[in-house]
Amino acid sequence: MSAKILIEMAGIERVFHTEDVETYALSGIDLSINEGDYFAISGPSGCGKSTLLAIMGLLDSPDSGTYELGGSDVSHLSAYQRAILRNQEIGFIFQSFNLIGDLNVFENVELPLTYRQMSGAERKDRVKEALDRVGISHRAKHYPSQLSGGQQQRAAVARAVAGKPSILLADEPTGNLDSKSGEAVMELLSELHQDGSTICMVTHDPRYAEHAMKSIQLFDGHIVRDKTTLEEVAS
Repeated sequence: MSAKILIEMAGIERVFHTEDVETYALSGIDLSINEGDYFAISGPSGCGKSTLLAIMGLLDSPDSGTYELGGSDVSHLSAYQRAILRNQEIGFIFQSFNLIGDLNVFENVELPLTYRQMSGAERKDRVKEALDRVGISHRAKHYPSQLSGGQQQRAAVARAVAGKPSILLADEPTGNLDSKSGEAVMELLSELHQDGSTICMVTHDPRYAEHAMKSIQLFDGHIVRDKTTLEEVAS
């Protein structure tokens, strides 16, 4: 039985305009991610990785091309429609953690769930389950400033998985961590994948890209290597 396609992109282009200059951040991007994949997007700084992840995460829209999420075309949704779908279907793990300093860990993880039609009891159960899953239940009442970098990233991962999204998008999740904490977060992502999570990770580090089962490499907005098909792609 073939895997179900979760994300399908075809001919994606994103152009940024500065005065009279057009900069193609992405050009002719085709990719597919199946449910249960662990997918990596790698390449040097400025190659288009974060732009691609922003489109994938419905934080931005392409200028041309099609993007289907779960079989529905989401290429040209309004900002409001993207926000609703993003809250329901996508979990984000950011390099800078993006935790709210005035909220404790439990409250940070719970916050995205408050925008859903969900009872307080269900939110509490979801948060406890997520914190257990990433191993920081004992830090639930601590504030971000009381946590190490690795613990803050675990809290951010808990926030991402609490909503039970269709896909986790991780943007340089080890970028602000020391090597030991970075390896621990990569092990956590691998465990989440083994438990059934679909993950797409952006990284500039080829060592971390090797953790993924499929990957593409970008350069100047083009795919130059595609390890989903094990073939070189002309740039």
